Order: sequence, then C-alpha cells, then structure tokens
Amino acid sequence: MIIGTCKVYIEANWVSSLKEKRTIVKSITEKAKHKFNISIAEIENQDVHKSIVIGFACVTNKTCHANSIIDNVINFIEKNTNAFIVDTVIEIL
Repeated sequence: MIIGTCKVYIEANWVSSLKEKRTIVKSITEKAKHKFNISIAEIENQDVHKSIVIGFACVTNKTCHANSIIDNVINFIEKNTNAFIVDTVIEIL
C-alpha cells in the first residue's frame, strides 16, 4: 500500500474576510474530492484570511500512480482559483 500526501500553501491577497476564504476553500476541496477521490481538508492557518493551507492524501498500489494523482490535484487547484500556490510539500509513504 502506497500513501501519497501533499500540503499546498496558497496565498490569496485579495481575500478580505474569513467568510470569503472559507467559500474559496470549500469550493476547491469539494471539487477536488469528487474529481480525484482523495481525502482533502484545510489543515493550517484557519484564522488567517489571506493564507490557505490545504492537505490531501491518496492511497494506491504504485508510487508512480500516487505521484501522478498528486501532480494532477496540484494542477487542478492552480487552474481553479485565482490564488497563487506558494509552496507544496509532497511525501510518499
């Protein structure tokens, strides 16, 4: 069993409230969850309205498949928001 995890650090400078941030996070997480069948959630900086940290995980039987899923999810997040991905931390277990 191979587990792929990723933390995505996103900066959204135009966001002016936590309510607006939560709307963005919910949209990203729900769409990605259904499209890629992953576990995904906001994991850090929940009280900072300009910073979003999303974590997700996938389970598969091949390392290359886990890497592919992670890359596809990162690309999906990048294309479906106006925010900028600042950093990603990927771990394959």
